[in-house]
Amino acid sequence: MIDIEKVREMFPITQNKVFLNHASQSPLPKPVAEVMQRYIYESSNFGDFSLEWHDGGKPFFAELIGASKEEIALVENTSMGLNMVANMLEYPCEANVVTTDLEYPSVVYPYLKKKWSLKVRYVKNVNGKLLLEDFEKAVDDQTVVVAVSHVEYVNGFRNDLKALAEIAHRHGAFLVVDAIQSAGAIPIDVRRDDVDFLAAACYKWLLGPCGAGYLYVRKNLIKELEPSFIGWAGVKQKVFETIDFWDIWHLNFPEDASKFQVGSPSFISFVGAIEALKLLLRTGISEVEKRILDLTDLLIEKVKELGMKLQTPEDRKYRSGIVNFKMANPDELVKRLSEKGFVVSARSHGIRVSPHFYNTEEEINRFINELKRVQ
Repeated sequence: MIDIEKVREMFPITQNKVFLNHASQSPLPKPVAEVMQRYIYESSNFGDFSLEWHDGGKPFFAELIGASKEEIALVENTSMGLNMVANMLEYPCEANVVTTDLEYPSVVYPYLKKKWSLKVRYVKNVNGKLLLEDFEKAVDDQTVVVAVSHVEYVNGFRNDLKALAEIAHRHGAFLVVDAIQSAGAIPIDVRRDDVDFLAAACYKWLLGPCGAGYLYVRKNLIKELEPSFIGWAGVKQKVFETIDFWDIWHLNFPEDASKFQVGSPSFISFVGAIEALKLLLRTGISEVEKRILDLTDLLIEKVKELGMKLQTPEDRKYRSGIVNFKMANPDELVKRLSEKGFVVSARSHGIRVSPHFYNTEEEINRFINELKRVQ
């Protein structure tokens, strides 16, 4: 069980604001901020740092999503990971890509490039839900990619990745997943769900800084795909008489997902990301999910008592850490709430609230009471 008071000591934001906007960007926990400050101090004073690199946190992210560290590449953000995948794949004549009308732009934009002339098919949501039968109708033998978010950013709808993978693979298509709104908030198991590619940055639910992210590539796809971009970080050095050197006459890729890395990452970002991943793994992602869903249960109950229209499905199997409800003048309300120390966001003609595991029931109640006052 989570010791909430002990956990909250790691989040200085709780002393200043009621922060309910993790679907946008999380405040840094104290251990993450401290390790980044240490990195700056040591780099500034000694020109180097003594912190363990841990392969940029690959083992920890792999554990979080049920993968092996050999299937993980370092990327700077989700958009870069999704673009790398889109540009690695081949698109025969008449090929199509299936996505949805709830997607974040970076999920869709790579496939709209003119040079491919791809047909992009949009599965339309039905009252905020994406129905599997509509994916069945949209995907055919000319589909190359089914591109979705695990959790949709506007209303928090949780897609069934295993079912989508079955639909995609039945037609020879790949499942490409944006996991930025799920990683760190709900359990992910890429093996169980048979996901082909998954990308996530660390600055939302993973509680890390901007500039750090991860790309998962299913093991049996690593060897057959050529990277979109190629640099020193994605090739093997040769050894000659015990000396490593770069072979600039040939491309010698490693057998793991590091072949998709290009150059030097933001070291300070990944130092922070490592600490954030360790924090989440120590807490237990199932415990984190339970806590988040309990808080959103309470939030939904209170929103309904106020007679507001939910834009988030109520069924737990479709839910995540995001709750969206319609309000008149949401931008103005978000501004007024911010002035009172409550941080949320305006999305799709409503207010989007996204608590993390360190938030409390008391904060949810305070938010609702303040909402009554400012609306």
